[in-house]
Amino acid sequence: MRPRLALVPGEPAGVGPELCILAAQRRWDADLVAFGDRDTLLLAATTLALPITLLPASAETAGPGELRLVDIPNATPVQPGIPAPGNAAAVVSALLTAAQGCLDGRFDGIVTRPVHKATINGGGIAYSGTTELLAGQAGSDVVMMLSNPTLRVALATTHLPLREVPDAITAAGLERVLRIVASGLRHDFGIADPTIAVLGLNPHAGESGHLGHEESEIIEPLLQRLRAEGMRLVGPLPADTAFLPGKLKGFDAVLAMYHDQGLPVLKYSGFEQAVNITLGLPYPRVAVDHGTALDLAGSGRADPSSLFAAISHCTLLARQRRAAQPGTARP
Repeated sequence: MRPRLALVPGEPAGVGPELCILAAQRRWDADLVAFGDRDTLLLAATTLALPITLLPASAETAGPGELRLVDIPNATPVQPGIPAPGNAAAVVSALLTAAQGCLDGRFDGIVTRPVHKATINGGGIAYSGTTELLAGQAGSDVVMMLSNPTLRVALATTHLPLREVPDAITAAGLERVLRIVASGLRHDFGIADPTIAVLGLNPHAGESGHLGHEESEIIEPLLQRLRAEGMRLVGPLPADTAFLPGKLKGFDAVLAMYHDQGLPVLKYSGFEQAVNITLGLPYPRVAVDHGTALDLAGSGRADPSSLFAAISHCTLLARQRRAAQPGTARP
């Protein structure tokens, strides 16, 4: 099965349009359809001095130097490096239109580039993040998981101030996250019986209560209950030793209690190949693991490695989902 993937450039004043042009120069094992502004993509091609032919989304074939496009015009001409609040509606529309195509079955997955949250809010649209936007549209409960060729790290909490994290670690919240992660590993990665390492919140996983009680009072009782159901859960583990290579070989994913407990390790072990996966959506969504890079926009120096990894990763996830649902066909 050759997947059909929606490709959203993200913030038009960032490096997203340039990286999409770079992606269009290669052959992929998926059919890419970009959702964005035609003039911005042509400007990016001029910046890179690369050929590009923008085709209708319905085009049957597209080779190197060609890109299928659903044109979503910006309201304001783009100046690389300078986000325009007037383009906020187009940025959000591109995401929602592409994601709706996935919900309708016309696309097998979505690859997203970062947006500039402050600019979208400055354009009069209340916006907390792309993950929240897509989850709300689909009515799904989701979990953020980052992945590279070395490991997968899911997050029990995401963008919280550190002083708020302990109160956010609850048995109900952890159970929700663990069930979504286990389901994602089965359905998206084809791992029939996944093993998940669960980190403790405190140093040394609480040191038997001497360094904190969240492990003994919340995490361990929950893990025991879920193990009794058959889930393969290891922990709570001290975070300072859980990522040793010998231990990682036995885990299909690691659940970190907070953002900076797990992600520095993942990014150190392979930042260029790291991608951000939203587990729990009705379709695969893979995002790059970096920002808009406004300082690089228009320079032609942006590294496409993470976008290329995201496209490859989304292709694999889409194939796995289709294989798990034989007989389905796009409208």
